[in-house]
Amino acid sequence: MLLAFSVAPSGQPAHPAGGSAAPASGASADASVHDAVAAAVKIVRDSGLPNHTDSMFTTIEGEWDEVFAVVKQATEAVGRFGSRVSLVIKADIRPGYSGELTGKVERLENAITNVPG
Repeated sequence: MLLAFSVAPSGQPAHPAGGSAAPASGASADASVHDAVAAAVKIVRDSGLPNHTDSMFTTIEGEWDEVFAVVKQATEAVGRFGSRVSLVIKADIRPGYSGELTGKVERLENAITNVPG
């Protein structure tokens, strides 16, 4: 299974009484949520599952239960940066296949090379 996901915080994070709140939406002063995303991506990388992160999504490859366990941990980590979390998931479920994180791209590149013109 390949699973691509994007997770981001919104709202004010909880903070101890008398403490100062972080910027709204778990974002930095420039509205970036890179700290929250970094927490999620670190969990993915530490999982040991094959993965790839680009500017929009992180893709993980593995079996259903192990992939969703990592997504759950990553989502919980992002939740510490806000009072709500937005999670987008897209999955390619193809039993019996592995190595598709790179295999699909290799097949695409070969097809592009063979396009006439």
